Amino acid sequence: MLIKEMYRNFLVELQDIYSLSEATVIANWAFEQTAHIKKIDILKNPTQKVEGDLEQKLTNQLTQLINHEPIQYVLGQAWFYNLLFTVNEYTLIPRPETEELVELILNELKTTKFDSNNKISFNQNTKANLTILDIGTGSGCIPIVLKKNLPLSSITAIDISNEALKIAQLNAQKHNTPISFIQNDFLDETTWGTLPQVDIIVSNPPYIPINEKEKLDATVNQFEPHTALFVPSKQPLLFYEKIAAFAKKHLNYHGKVYVETHKDYTTQVAAVFQQHCSHTHIVKDISGNERMVIAFY
Repeated sequence: MLIKEMYRNFLVELQDIYSLSEATVIANWAFEQTAHIKKIDILKNPTQKVEGDLEQKLTNQLTQLINHEPIQYVLGQAWFYNLLFTVNEYTLIPRPETEELVELILNELKTTKFDSNNKISFNQNTKANLTILDIGTGSGCIPIVLKKNLPLSSITAIDISNEALKIAQLNAQKHNTPISFIQNDFLDETTWGTLPQVDIIVSNPPYIPINEKEKLDATVNQFEPHTALFVPSKQPLLFYEKIAAFAKKHLNYHGKVYVETHKDYTTQVAAVFQQHCSHTHIVKDISGNERMVIAFY
């Protein structure tokens, strides 16, 4: 098959599911990563043939894509904060809102003051030896980016899924970011004693009530790990309640919690933390949705 024919077939088939612009992005990514062919190359040499294993591989990928499997899982990789991460069915696909959460932390630390022991308080030092805990790390994207930007920090990342932790460790090795990964069922409070005291807690926990499951796009509902997405419908704040209680005992003086939230529950999340901390701050995402909460302890 000619390369232009296969590319056109991708676009036509994908538009049954996606808009033309989305289909174009997905097709371009698949061809660049799998065939090492950019769109400009297809335009320059449209009669180039795609044969053998490569043709079969692209055909298989198109089948996966039109069955709603996300391109990130088809290719086994996703971009986050300008770094390429390995992902699979055991890890959430990193999203722009979570990039904003990381950006929020890093921007705040640029202006945060530290004392002589590197505790948040007095002398400016963006490379302070902070201790950080990421709850529900998934692919490890949050702690890895933080470690890249805060190389002197000591970071622990936990997840209930051993399979997710294998991917997180792989990503940490790939990006040369030493992080302590621990398998932990955070909802089980008896495990908290094994976790460290820290200066910062960050989390993008499960927060979608299970009764909203059918409202989600098939690419999410059918393929992304449900344990990382959903909480009981009657307990939409379950993880935030646990994190708030944990932080009261495990945050160092002047520590902070940064969490991503469901846009419809951000005010309630802030109220949960308000019961335990000195004050909270709600932050909107780039789309204007209330999406993040900072809790000051």
